Amino acid sequence: MSGYQMTFERFEIKYLLDPVQVRELKKKLEGKMVTDRYGKSVICNIYFDTPDSRLIRESLEKPVYKEKLRLRSYGMPKEDGSVFLELKKKYKGIVYKRREVMSLAEAEEYLYRRGRLERDSQVLHEIDWFLDYYKQVVPAMYISYDRTAMYGVEEEALRLTLDGNILWRDEELSLDQGSWGQPLLETGWCLMEIKIAGAMPVWLGHILDELRIYPASFSKYGRAYERQTKMKLQNKGGENCA
Repeated sequence: MSGYQMTFERFEIKYLLDPVQVRELKKKLEGKMVTDRYGKSVICNIYFDTPDSRLIRESLEKPVYKEKLRLRSYGMPKEDGSVFLELKKKYKGIVYKRREVMSLAEAEEYLYRRGRLERDSQVLHEIDWFLDYYKQVVPAMYISYDRTAMYGVEEEALRLTLDGNILWRDEELSLDQGSWGQPLLETGWCLMEIKIAGAMPVWLGHILDELRIYPASFSKYGRAYERQTKMKLQNKGGENCA
């Protein structure tokens, strides 16, 4: 696990790509970006929120500052498998991410049952503060996706990810329950994120312009929450009609 980066500070720009754009982009990135050592992976997440969904509701209002807490694994972990507890903050467009690695059993004892951990770190102090501030924080949404992660050949700090097959569910909210749920995007579509410390390379900007790939406001949890809310309203309407 030591190969994983544990703290981040960067700009993250999101784009929605249709299947043709995905195919053409991959061709144009050949020789300029390469798949990182983790290659293609399935990333699984549990997002935490208050019972009234305060965090995601405030996030969708696009405030200057917002934060989220999630539990992440690469693939489906076993009880003693490693997972990442992540606190992600965004202020004026800059993303700050801090995370702590632990076993799934430890993470669930800490987050689901508020048990004590036999460890101490600055990141955990920050997460403790988050949990105390929001009082009651519970697992709210499962989201998984197939990710291809790349970095620049000449600019290793340049990162690009393509997330497809994005699935969500609001039941069986544990990472060991497998990757399944309802699709968030149409087949073949991807959410791309470009992660940079400063300005985007000119050559990459030219490729995006050529393929008409433009920034998009897109939150996986936010979009899933909107779908969830819409489904609840539809179900409620059907009950009223009955």
